[in-house]
Amino acid sequence: MASLIQRRISGKLRRIWNPCSCRRRLFSSASSSSGTEVSGIEKILVANRGEIACRIMRTARRLGIRTVAVFSDVDRDALHVRSADEAVRIGPPPARASYLDASAILDAALRTGAQAIHPGYGFLSESAKFAQLCEAKGLTFIGPPASAIRDMGDKSASKKIMGMAGVPLVPGYHGEQQDAEFLKREADKIGYPIIIKPTHGGGGKGMRIVQQPKEFMDSLLGAQREAAASFGINTILLEKYIMRPRHIEVQVFGDKQGNVIHLNERDCSLQRRHQKIIEEAPAPRISKDFRFHLGEAAVSAAKAVSYHNAGTVEFIVDTISGEFYFMEMNTRLQVEHPVTEMIVGQDLVEWQIRVANGEPLPLSQSQVPLNGHAFEARIYAENVPKGFLPAAGVLHHYCPVEVSQTVRVETGVVQGDAVSVHYDPMIAKLVVWGEDRKSALIKLKDCLSKFQVAGLPTNIDFLQKLANHQSFAEGLVETHFIEHFKSDLFVESGSTALKETYSIAEINAAFAVACMCSFIREKSEATFRGRGDLLHMWYSDPPFRMHHSAKQIFELEWDEESDGSKTEILKIYLHYQPDGSYLIETGSDASNKLEVKVTRLGNSNFRVDANGLISDISLASFTKENYMHIHLWHGGRHHHFRQKIEPKWSHEDVSGHHPVATDPSSNHPRGSILAPMAGLVVKVLVENGAMVEAGQPVLVIEAMKMEHVVRASRSGCVSGLHVSSGQQIFDNEALFVVKGSEDP
Repeated sequence: MASLIQRRISGKLRRIWNPCSCRRRLFSSASSSSGTEVSGIEKILVANRGEIACRIMRTARRLGIRTVAVFSDVDRDALHVRSADEAVRIGPPPARASYLDASAILDAALRTGAQAIHPGYGFLSESAKFAQLCEAKGLTFIGPPASAIRDMGDKSASKKIMGMAGVPLVPGYHGEQQDAEFLKREADKIGYPIIIKPTHGGGGKGMRIVQQPKEFMDSLLGAQREAAASFGINTILLEKYIMRPRHIEVQVFGDKQGNVIHLNERDCSLQRRHQKIIEEAPAPRISKDFRFHLGEAAVSAAKAVSYHNAGTVEFIVDTISGEFYFMEMNTRLQVEHPVTEMIVGQDLVEWQIRVANGEPLPLSQSQVPLNGHAFEARIYAENVPKGFLPAAGVLHHYCPVEVSQTVRVETGVVQGDAVSVHYDPMIAKLVVWGEDRKSALIKLKDCLSKFQVAGLPTNIDFLQKLANHQSFAEGLVETHFIEHFKSDLFVESGSTALKETYSIAEINAAFAVACMCSFIREKSEATFRGRGDLLHMWYSDPPFRMHHSAKQIFELEWDEESDGSKTEILKIYLHYQPDGSYLIETGSDASNKLEVKVTRLGNSNFRVDANGLISDISLASFTKENYMHIHLWHGGRHHHFRQKIEPKWSHEDVSGHHPVATDPSSNHPRGSILAPMAGLVVKVLVENGAMVEAGQPVLVIEAMKMEHVVRASRSGCVSGLHVSSGQQIFDNEALFVVKGSEDP
């Protein structure tokens, strides 16, 4: 007879919410392969952070299971900590001293009485040693057996196993020999281009594409350093680089009774820096026969290593030949698992817990549904024009779209939180479902246009361009999509409304000024002008007077080029009308006047009537350094303006925050090289005073699990290089100067 605990937990586990149809499915009764009773899990420690930790905790809470969070010093007030029933500090910010510290995590589980550990993805999720340590401590590891993690986590070993199981492989070298000269000879045998991959880990960390022999050694050393930093192991493998590939993966699930099924496939071809940014399920433009063989190969791969729990078998598809090849198996829950959940109507975290409890899979292969279509867009803090470099900073404004049964927002942050340099820069995952691909894509585009983030650069505008591209709409996806269509994707676009008279920038600057002034007038009237700081930066001659005709002049800066290399200053003349409306002149042509009426809809939302054209606008403002930043969302686009303010002035933004401006930074001398992102210096390649050639590597920066090589911008002498290995640097910090022969 099952214990009272088991009956209570099992009863709560039996119900699964179907996001597509709201039907509920019943699981089979719990049993183990040995026929013995299975004790229920009442408390889970989540050995992760961010959105995946919050995601796991939501399911656990629904099932009546208590949760324990772990956190580093920088994450003390993070959302995943606030979402848990208990939380334990495990170390300082660097992952190797906290989230990768197995002993600290195990100690936290034992101290809090957790019976199981869910590793999420990344960090220790694919550590066979950690899974074994959990078992040795009497803790249930919510994941596959350590043997499967070991076999499939080592990409070289997994290739051999897959070859024996009859799964097709890409030509390459997967052996144990790691001597650089030996690997160079193997690469020459395979033929260029080749791809270098770490044998452990994932997420594109450490991967390098090598086009010609002379690039091999530098690429190999960089791949080994990045692999060691991300996974603690620096061994690599070599493979032939397929020129026009698609990345299609299959979600598999196994139980401890030996049952293994697949839950259809996902296409993850849209990538930058070898990392996925838009995934979808099912894969577009494949036949039922191809889907059948792909799923069959994935199940064979899982059975070859006696797999149970959640896993993903990744395939590379040659779009020229139509053949598919085994790439790797991720022995964990994937970042993109929600798109599979949306099309099969199941909660995969719940499945993981039930399988860890020893229960059989709830569905057979023939019962697995495929309902509709789903997309996931990963929203990152990153600087797209700078090559998608990760960014760090404060989320001064964060307003995701409204969630529903067909829209999910998986996030680990709230407004006011900071994106740290120590971890992955993902802010959120936007997941949408539709009855077919076309309707799902329409929903994706609509949600992206309404997803508001300000305070640091993001990839939201770029995701919109991807979603709106005609080839993507037709499902013509492959992993070089961004490179092939860069001329389409890296060009500015905007609304054409009122464009005959005004530029896009002038129109939106006018809207921003009108909305901000309307907000300030409202606040000032409500407080009888008791808040002079609100008016200071928008105060000019003649003086501002409520309900009286007056005129103000504003100068707003905006980036004409998205990478910030060229800025423009717009002069806005705003006339206050007695009826509360505004008459606005922009640019040099004073004959062009825009009559604007503003109605505040609440919070930071406004309705603007400009010469009879009515638009809904969202606005956010905050001070940073010596500027007031104004962000405006209008017509599906995001616009950013700046107004210079006096240092040290405080300003209340439209969200009620009180950020404080800082002193402006000094100008840098000619030839200065600035840090492209915040991070740690991992290697200094030249000495101060050395002569360098244009493009020569000078130092290597690591941030958010990736390396970036900083190069000399011109030939000359390196001066002012005072950074050292292990030193923290900040975005736009001066690193060194390259003095040319013409410089004093």
